[in-house]
Amino acid sequence: MQRLPSNLSAGVTVENTVSFSAMSAPATNKPSTPPYGFDPSHGYDVDSLLKVGSPEEPEDYESFWKDRHEKALATQTLLNLSDAGREENGWRVFDMRYTSTDGVTIHGWVTLPISGRVRKGIVVMHGYGGRTGPDFHLPFEDTALFFPCARGLGSSQHPPISSDPRWHVLHDIDKPRHYVHGGCVEDVWLAFSAMLRIFPHVEGHLGYLGISFGGGIGAMALAWDDRVSRAHFNVPSFGNHPLRLKLPTTGSGAAIQDYHRFHPRTTEKTLSYYDAATAARRIRIPVHCACALYDPMVAPAGQFAVFNALQGEKQLFQLTAGHHPHPREGEENARLLKELHQFFSHL
Repeated sequence: MQRLPSNLSAGVTVENTVSFSAMSAPATNKPSTPPYGFDPSHGYDVDSLLKVGSPEEPEDYESFWKDRHEKALATQTLLNLSDAGREENGWRVFDMRYTSTDGVTIHGWVTLPISGRVRKGIVVMHGYGGRTGPDFHLPFEDTALFFPCARGLGSSQHPPISSDPRWHVLHDIDKPRHYVHGGCVEDVWLAFSAMLRIFPHVEGHLGYLGISFGGGIGAMALAWDDRVSRAHFNVPSFGNHPLRLKLPTTGSGAAIQDYHRFHPRTTEKTLSYYDAATAARRIRIPVHCACALYDPMVAPAGQFAVFNALQGEKQLFQLTAGHHPHPREGEENARLLKELHQFFSHL
């Protein structure tokens, strides 16, 4: 493990490792000629990535989010669990639904240890592709795992919000207080409320895992919610929007760039409130962060902007690539899962 330069935040460590999902590639598999029409590293090396900053926040940023958080936590979550009749890898599966803000019903899954002992709770948020079921490979014991689908995505369909990431990311982007990402942040807050409603004894032992979309949304959520003690952000999206708008990309980022060309002021105003790097400046809990050096979908500079902005104890895992499959995923994922087990053992 290599210590970062002394001019970076105290308590920061960096190690070469990989994502907990199939989103990283070893150096030997990095394309010499990018198949995306652009270089997904955008010319950054590690040193320059570790210097990427975060945007200034709007004047009313704090009141905007504190008011939203207060109102969201006043929502009655009305959690419902039903036994799915399924057991796998030591976990018992339950179908879940709970009430979020604006009357939106969030669907997903809960896995509980067959042993029956629950000592801590972790919310796991998906990428922009949503999810179709729970994960059974995560390295936790004595843990209640909540797998919600954010509004409009996966099993939480909610017309007129589109389930297509390129349209979902634009839903109400012209209305800062109603932009869909704000609702998704509220879905995360209320996932923790739902968890505490049925497992009140895990208070003080709550964790969060989020990948890509879930990493960025998680940063926005944890900036204001002091109920969570540890988090992992994997290739986090939505970091440093002013820079992201300038870097070639695919997926939802490209959709925002297309919209920005015709509506620059509207886009920039709204995104200033929904920047994961801006939010990360307010996160002081220990965070384990996996950032890629090469990523066609989530610009590496935006990922590192989130990591760089974190104010507490933090660990950086340098991924060779994100959103780019490769043949050594099994071996590499096993290595990272071991690290995640160690990190969350302190939860």
